[in-house]
Amino acid sequence: MTQAVIAATGLFTPEQSISNEELVAAYNAFADRFNADHAGEIERGEVEALTHSSAEFIEKASGIKRRFVLDKAGVLDPERMRPRLPERGNDELSVLAEMAVKAAEDALARWGKPASEIGAVICAASNMQRPYPAMAIEVQQALGIEGFAFDMNVACSSATFGLKTAADFIASGSVKAVLMVNPEICSAHLNFKDRDSHFIFGDVATAVIVEAADQAVDGWEILGTRLKTVFSNNIRNNFGFLNSAALPTGEAEPVAPTGLTDKMFVQQGRKVFKDVVPMVAEMIVDHARELGLDPAALKRLWLHQANINMNELIGRKVLGREPTAEENVIILDDYANTSSAGSIIAFHLHHDGFAPGQVGLICSFGAGYSAGTVFVRKRA
Repeated sequence: MTQAVIAATGLFTPEQSISNEELVAAYNAFADRFNADHAGEIERGEVEALTHSSAEFIEKASGIKRRFVLDKAGVLDPERMRPRLPERGNDELSVLAEMAVKAAEDALARWGKPASEIGAVICAASNMQRPYPAMAIEVQQALGIEGFAFDMNVACSSATFGLKTAADFIASGSVKAVLMVNPEICSAHLNFKDRDSHFIFGDVATAVIVEAADQAVDGWEILGTRLKTVFSNNIRNNFGFLNSAALPTGEAEPVAPTGLTDKMFVQQGRKVFKDVVPMVAEMIVDHARELGLDPAALKRLWLHQANINMNELIGRKVLGREPTAEENVIILDDYANTSSAGSIIAFHLHHDGFAPGQVGLICSFGAGYSAGTVFVRKRA
C-alpha cells in the first residue's frame, strides 16, 4: 500500500467582503420594509413581525465578523437579498469551475510540478451548480489534466471525504497524484431574509494535491482517515431537480430562491450543536487512539469552521484542556462558514511551526450528519 501525502494546498478568496455591520444594515432595512408592508396582518396577529439583527448578536452567536462573497451588491440590496450571478453560456467556464481552477493553480504553483502529473480530479463541495457534466471534469479540462474526474457531495464534510478518497486512490496505485478542489458559493443557498442564519456563510474555493510518498518532495503524511455518517434532518436543503415534478398542473417551475425556505439552507442550530459536538469529539479521540496517537498531544487542530462555540468545545474535549489559539485554529471570524472549504483554509493558512514528526488533525463535520478525520504528520 502506497503512503499518501498532502503535497500542496491552494486558496481562492473573492475580492469582495461584507462586515457584520453592513449585513445587519441590509437585513434591518428589509425587516422594516416587511413590517411596513404587512402592518395590518401583524396588528391582527396573522403575521409575526420581524425583529432587527445586530453585529453583536452575530459575533456572540457564531464568532463571525465578516465574510467574503462573489457579489456584495446583490446580498446587501434590501429588495433582493441574494447574490447576482448571471448564468453563463455552455461554452464559458462556469462560476464554480472558475473558482476551483484559481485555487488549483495556487496549489500547483506551490507544488512546483506540472498539472500533467495529476491523474485524477475530485470536486468535493456542498453544492454543485449543475448535475452534469461534472464540475470536476470541467476543472480537469481547464487545467489540461488527463485521467478521470468526478464530483462528490457530503455537505460540509466533502473535503475530508475527498481527502480519504484521494488517499485511497494513491494507496491502491490507481494514480500517483490527485487534485481535490472545494469550490463553495454558499451565499447562493443562504436565506439572507432569515435573522437566525443570514450571517452564517461565505464564498471561497480551496484545493489540495495528494501525492504518492515515493515521489513527493516534502509535505504531510496522511496517517489515517475515518468517515462517519448518521442521518439527521436538523440541517437540510430541499432544492433539487424533483421539485418541479411535485408541482400541481399549471404552477410555475420553482427558481431558487422561491420564497420557500426549505428550498434553501435551514437548520435547527441548537439540536445540531448538541448532537454533533460529542459525536465529533468522540470520533477524533477514538481514531487517534486507534492510530497509537495521544489526542492531548496533537500540535494543531484544523476543524470545520462552522461556529466558534462548537470548535472551542470540541477542542477542549479532544485536548482535555483549554486549547491555545495556535492549537485550535479559527479563521471563521474572517471567512465565516465556508462549508467543506473551512478546515482546508485553516490548514492552508496555519500549518507553519511544525517540526518533522509532529502531528495535526484536519476534521470536518456537518449536514447528514457527516464527519471526517484526517491525521497528518509533518515529513522530514
